[in-house]
Amino acid sequence: MNAETDPPGHEGHDHAELDLDRFLPYRMSVLSNRISQAIAKLYQARFGFGITEWRVIAVLGRYPALSANAVAERTAMDKVAVSRAVAHLLERHLITREMHGDDRRRSVLTLSEAGYRIYDEIVPLALGRERKLLATLDADERRQLERILDKLANEGLPAMLE
Repeated sequence: MNAETDPPGHEGHDHAELDLDRFLPYRMSVLSNRISQAIAKLYQARFGFGITEWRVIAVLGRYPALSANAVAERTAMDKVAVSRAVAHLLERHLITREMHGDDRRRSVLTLSEAGYRIYDEIVPLALGRERKLLATLDADERRQLERILDKLANEGLPAMLE
């Protein structure tokens, strides 16, 4: 450590260094949060729900008839946060809950007609924002980004979790 380059309060301390501005998980999290917040502006004021509720709606719009646990797994969100979002969406009649076949312990969630109307309104807006974001990349960079994200998800993450 160097007194000239140490952050204030760290002078003379021999701590491990982590440059968050270069740490990939941190950078991806910050970028993801900023993108999610930008898209959230499209629906928060208009429909009165937040990012968690939108993610539940988005997943159920694409994959109908999932359990709350399956929604939590697909979105990598906390089960408690998903449960709260589901309760809020049920109260507003944007989703429905039905028992799954003979298993009375398992329920499945589906968008209601009102939920689909909102989904159908937000999806084109969200895709438009995605297009604007990706417009900063050329076609080859977009393909590379897709490959890199797939590789990190399918190979990097499992290796990291070992």
